[in-house]
Amino acid sequence: MFEFGLKEASREEVGVADNREVIGELEREWRDALCTKDMKRLADLMHPDFVLIGTRSTGPFLMHRDEWLDAIQRRDVETIEFDVRDATALDDVMIGTVHARWRLKYLGRIIEDCVLLTDVWVKDGDRWVAIRRHSTPAPAGQCDNLKGN
Repeated sequence: MFEFGLKEASREEVGVADNREVIGELEREWRDALCTKDMKRLADLMHPDFVLIGTRSTGPFLMHRDEWLDAIQRRDVETIEFDVRDATALDDVMIGTVHARWRLKYLGRIIEDCVLLTDVWVKDGDRWVAIRRHSTPAPAGQCDNLKGN
């Protein structure tokens, strides 16, 4: 019985690692499309019902897919670093917890931000698409060691 418990734990750890890798690949695709302004690829990664929900110093906000795609075209994203901290997969839904830091230019200003994201991905045919993203400022010190992945 003890040995069975160890094997089960090992399988669960492998499952979480696999889930993190899948989420990581999706996040890299998102980042690369965003940094190169590949709007077609970004749109392909987003469900038609995509919504970004977040909080900033100016207060809470909500942006739907088309509004977000329009807004992102006016920004020049220089870098995005991220770390997938957790991932859960169900049959047709994956949820990733991601710490991210980015640097962008908007209206002539440099903006740097560090956030905690919760991304919800759903299976759409044979591909994963983002349907929700929640973004909130990351706790102090949480993005100090991020890499470019």
